[in-house]
Amino acid sequence: MEVLGSRSAGKSRRLNNGSPWNRMKFQGFPLGSPASFPLKHHFPPKIMSTDSVNALPAQEPSISRRWWEGLKMAVGLAGQMVLAPFYGLYQAWLSAQRHTWNTPRHIGIIMDGNRRFARARRMLSPMEGHRKGADKLDEVLNWLEEAGVKVVSVWIFSMDNFKRDPSEVEALMDLFQRKFTELVSQPRIHANEIRVRFLGKVEALPENVRQAIAQAEDATRHYTRRTLNVGVAYGGREEIVDAFRAYLSGREKDGASLEQIQRELTPASIEPYLYTSGMPDPDLIIRTSGEVRLSGFLLWQSVYSEFYFCDTNWPAFRKIDLLRALREYHRRQRRFGR
Repeated sequence: MEVLGSRSAGKSRRLNNGSPWNRMKFQGFPLGSPASFPLKHHFPPKIMSTDSVNALPAQEPSISRRWWEGLKMAVGLAGQMVLAPFYGLYQAWLSAQRHTWNTPRHIGIIMDGNRRFARARRMLSPMEGHRKGADKLDEVLNWLEEAGVKVVSVWIFSMDNFKRDPSEVEALMDLFQRKFTELVSQPRIHANEIRVRFLGKVEALPENVRQAIAQAEDATRHYTRRTLNVGVAYGGREEIVDAFRAYLSGREKDGASLEQIQRELTPASIEPYLYTSGMPDPDLIIRTSGEVRLSGFLLWQSVYSEFYFCDTNWPAFRKIDLLRALREYHRRQRRFGR
């Protein structure tokens, strides 16, 4: 597995945990990007019990600390205004080169950072970040269609995400139901002949979300030009377990003995039972928000994928970020173990 990006995980930790000046450079300019300046602000503190409060030492921020945070914000905002025109020129320059690059056939995206985006902009609730992230996906899909990418797999909700606050999970399910229903009649989906598939343990989702999923899949089942895979209630380990379970069940029905199954089992035996059956493996996987890990996304399929990790939170992801990822992919020499 190859890791792409302009920096390693170790380097980012050193920059982020160094002196205040280094932290400011890492979060703002020139190392950062104007539209993705991650202002380090948080929601108001959660209400805590009296015992919890008494157990914690007083942590009232000092005047100098508040002054320093304000200075960082001012530097970042000023940098955005100064550098924005140059980033526009840079994006145009990259766009002009794109037709000379090798284009991935299949791109996977881990859409991470919605809640951090909401905190950084002091939004009223994390759901505002999730809604911004859902709108961003529509925009990014347009860019990928322009780039000629045939298959896109996005991860919007994991099995582990069910452990979040019940109110947030319920609000997310309502958002999913609305966005999945929109796919049924969305002009862009039909104009570009995009088949929509859902990956994951769909049976774990509420009934209204399952109905929306069925409607979206039925409305686009006949398309073959492009494919959009949506990972919802998805987990890489769960996918592999489900695939082996389905394979063994089929062999048992065929009357195969345990010895025969062991002798004939190969990776190719399992692939038809994966959620992505019939799809090419991802050539490039992009993860936003600065996290440098897969977290279980397409574990089986990503053996030879190239990885690109981007510091930008998903709702702030820009076309220039995508172009950088495509350029880095073009620069790689894929050997597939040879």
